[in-house]
Amino acid sequence: MTITSALAALTAGEPDRARDLASAVDSPLGRALGRYLAGDADGTVYDRPAAFRAFIGGGGNVGLYEAVGSALADLHERVRPASLLDVGCGDGRALRPSLARHRPARLTLVEPSAALLAEAVRHLPGDIATDARNTRVEPFAGSCGWFDAAQSTFALHTLPHGTRDEVLAALAPRVGVLAVVEFDVPDLPPAERLRFLAETYERGLAEYDDDRDLVAQGFLMPVLTGQLLPGAVRSTWEQPADRWAEQVARAGFTDVRVTPLHDYWSSPAFLLTAAGGA
Repeated sequence: MTITSALAALTAGEPDRARDLASAVDSPLGRALGRYLAGDADGTVYDRPAAFRAFIGGGGNVGLYEAVGSALADLHERVRPASLLDVGCGDGRALRPSLARHRPARLTLVEPSAALLAEAVRHLPGDIATDARNTRVEPFAGSCGWFDAAQSTFALHTLPHGTRDEVLAALAPRVGVLAVVEFDVPDLPPAERLRFLAETYERGLAEYDDDRDLVAQGFLMPVLTGQLLPGAVRSTWEQPADRWAEQVARAGFTDVRVTPLHDYWSSPAFLLTAAGGA
């Protein structure tokens, strides 16, 4: 019995069978998935800030965010934006290294989690004029004003592909420089994709010790099941790096460049930069 059998049952819309199959697998992922499917969670993520904080504060995320923060700080030091938009800023950990080297006169944060947004604002220097928006980016993007630079770290993948097209197209004429940090997730046939998810989520869970259950039940299992179970709340629409570049160019950005950043347990992270029309 393998965990891919449980993932296949999820894809077939059989969560009870998936629960039984997962529970029979003696591995971090088998135990986590079996327990998650035995509960009554609704699949929503980011509404449990403690789980998300534990996730991004541990495991491979420590090295990942060091690489991301350094790359964005280098970019901002070169561009020196007077106005900066951060879409999906979370608790601000990817933003803070940049502010230590260059402080924009005007900073706008967009974050749907009130708890994470409050944490981001709490760590900001007091001399930056900050507009903190507790909202999703979709209603904001169409009338957001103009920015010298905009960035988004591991947030745009939470938008369905069509919605992301609309958001990027709305931002393109309003942004001078765009920086997007995401994962280069391979596009695989169904059977290979299940094996890929099984292998990567096993690796990810193995990186956590004391917080493993919190991270699994409050974040990773909802993200995993949302990609597979028909009708489940889905929270990620990832894609290969070249697909990201095509999407950004299609939205109206130019000079699109992709730079590898960090080898992460799920997929390698990259930095995409592009020029907008502002």
